[in-house]
Amino acid sequence: MSFEGFPVAALDFYDDLEVDNTRSWWDANKHIYQDAVLAPMQALTAALADEFGPAKIFRPYRDVRFSKEKTPYKTHQGAFVAIAPETGYYVEVSPRGIRTGGGCYWFAPPRLAAFRAAVDNAILGADLEKRLAKATRMGYEVGGDTLKTKPRGYDAEHPRIALLRHKSLTLGRHIGFEPVIHTPGLIEEVRRDWRAIRPVTEWLAEYAEARPE
Repeated sequence: MSFEGFPVAALDFYDDLEVDNTRSWWDANKHIYQDAVLAPMQALTAALADEFGPAKIFRPYRDVRFSKEKTPYKTHQGAFVAIAPETGYYVEVSPRGIRTGGGCYWFAPPRLAAFRAAVDNAILGADLEKRLAKATRMGYEVGGDTLKTKPRGYDAEHPRIALLRHKSLTLGRHIGFEPVIHTPGLIEEVRRDWRAIRPVTEWLAEYAEARPE
């Protein structure tokens, strides 16, 4: 199917799911999820696949085994295009509308060490700073988990100490409820966001990579 936008029913579905996150409600409304959420997400990511690659559309079921959150269903639908481990492009529909993003959502220890070594490098670190600065000027927000203190082995006065504290590094934009989310024009909105985020995502894919000794 071609992408025609996310219908209002997709947002209403997640509004209601936040109120009644039970199996009985899900079973009674699963057809809405399939028609208004899953099928449009499949069509959206398929329309972007030629440029960015195939997407993984996440399962709607929450893994409650190791989570404090015990409700059975996720209250959003996300899709991720990977270009390196835990690194790539993201789009999500939820009760808060549409959100796009990219970057690395988790550095495994060897990759975290590689990331910090690259940030510490005067040339590579300055390059990442420029890429992030350009993205923020364009309206994208820097996110990710960070340490409250300096990482071991680095000076607290390091010129890029804020970046060195990152345990993940992302960029994102909240499109929200803009009318475009209900139209085919959302394809180009997401494409524009992913292209804007691409310089940082590609830096992370290349330099935050654990290399053999």
